[in-house]
Amino acid sequence: MDRTAGQFGAARLYPHIDPFDRRKIDVGDGHVLYVEQAGNPHGEPVVVLHGGPGGGCSPYMRRFFDPSHYRAILFDQRGCGLSTPHASVIANTTDHLVADIEVIRKALNIPQWSVFGGSWGATLALAYAQRHPGAVTALILRGVFLAMQAELDWFYGGGAARFWPERWQDFCEPIPEAERGDMIAAYHRRLFSGNETEERRLARHWIMWENGLAAMDVANPGAASPGYARAFARLECHYFRNSCFLEEAQLLRNRHKIEHIPCQIVQGRYDMVCPPVGAWALAKDWQNCRLRMVPGSGHALSEPRITAELVAVMDELRGQPV
Repeated sequence: MDRTAGQFGAARLYPHIDPFDRRKIDVGDGHVLYVEQAGNPHGEPVVVLHGGPGGGCSPYMRRFFDPSHYRAILFDQRGCGLSTPHASVIANTTDHLVADIEVIRKALNIPQWSVFGGSWGATLALAYAQRHPGAVTALILRGVFLAMQAELDWFYGGGAARFWPERWQDFCEPIPEAERGDMIAAYHRRLFSGNETEERRLARHWIMWENGLAAMDVANPGAASPGYARAFARLECHYFRNSCFLEEAQLLRNRHKIEHIPCQIVQGRYDMVCPPVGAWALAKDWQNCRLRMVPGSGHALSEPRITAELVAVMDELRGQPV
């Protein structure tokens, strides 16, 4: 089950490559999704599920896949990135997103594909595979988040704050003392106040807390653009306020539906956002699953050892020695 990742060398990515196809797909409910394809139009298809919810895809995400071999499909989930309407939570649940992935697969005439997702993208990958196991040839997961209450309590209830008290103080600053017993609910009230200036101000605090803990060495987490931060914070808070629209432990309880699917998990040993216990619980006794615990690494896709291990996984899956 477990392999301790070790000798990576320099983080390696494939060179930047432009998409060969960009399109908008109407998935109903007033939502239109931005979808792009890059690499080999006739290659092995892999769909990339970004994190958040609300993170959106980026050109960086194309670079994990050998463009001579893979046909990489990226899309912005409902409400974020180039999908419209922006920052909308109307008709935006896990079931909607799972259905959207199937709409995209069928629209692109893809019989089966691998599913590559990190953080919330790993959550969504598991939910999708459990609903449509026949469409999935492999799962590649990073920074596993199982959408369980213990995980939300860890990150928004004071657990991670024990390691980052100064950043937790900044996160709590805009919330009155009386409301700090449920930070997700407190932020939800303000991120959906209808006052866009106030929503953007609170969104900055929300995203800085997460970004500040995503990697091992973040001296200054920086500030995202106000529009991006607002969409990200609203969508995350909407999902977390509703337990990600999943039953408690649903993804673990339904693992038997996907145990025939090969699964690779890349997990930072010091992940503060999604602690390794989730990845360990998912991989435990799953014969077709390989857990790669990456030393000296946190949560972010861009961490050098995480990057190197994900590229190695994708090269191994195409039969390329690494």
